[in-house]
Amino acid sequence: MIRQILMSQTCFGPVQYFVHLMHADKVIIEQHTNYQRQTYRNRYRILGANGPLTLSVPIEKGKTPKTKDKDVKIAYHTQWQAHQWRSIVSAYNSSPYFQFYKDDIEPFFVKKYSRLFDLNLEITHLICDLLDISTPIEPSSSFVKEPGEEVLDLRETIHPKKPLEQVDPFIKIIPYKQVFDDRFGFVPNLSILDLLFNKGPEATLILNEMAQGG
Repeated sequence: MIRQILMSQTCFGPVQYFVHLMHADKVIIEQHTNYQRQTYRNRYRILGANGPLTLSVPIEKGKTPKTKDKDVKIAYHTQWQAHQWRSIVSAYNSSPYFQFYKDDIEPFFVKKYSRLFDLNLEITHLICDLLDISTPIEPSSSFVKEPGEEVLDLRETIHPKKPLEQVDPFIKIIPYKQVFDDRFGFVPNLSILDLLFNKGPEATLILNEMAQGG
């Protein structure tokens, strides 16, 4: 079975992302592709009182349309950090494990990172620490269009506009208790924050269940 995975960077990536990350022997995070908008690179989805909510990290507009992922700069012309943290608190303050994890997550909404890739890599490492995921993670050293049969290339698979049940045969949806599921039913594949705040240490059990081949 292929156990080395190539993935794009994500900002508080979806549950799907961490299922793959957890069950790989090694993960390479692509940093040499051209940046793409409307992806999980700078956006993540949570579930609030009014339904699913997409939060996006604003980026500086590059001088050319082909800025590499590793060179994308975060914009701070708005108070997006404070706004997004308020949205997260509003959505998850009543969840079972928000108080337990909030001190780990809040610093990402205080510290100002220059590069989006640095922010996302630190987020991914922290989430792995909180979930006891020990998979080695490293940035790509160069761009490889076709990485070969020994590598599972998920750079284009994990995408907001591609429902996981349609494009990802390695994942099965496992419902879990969400704060507002009495209003909206279960909403799958939200940000890992949703699973973390709702299930805490049991999150790893759900990630295991979701892995079809795990």
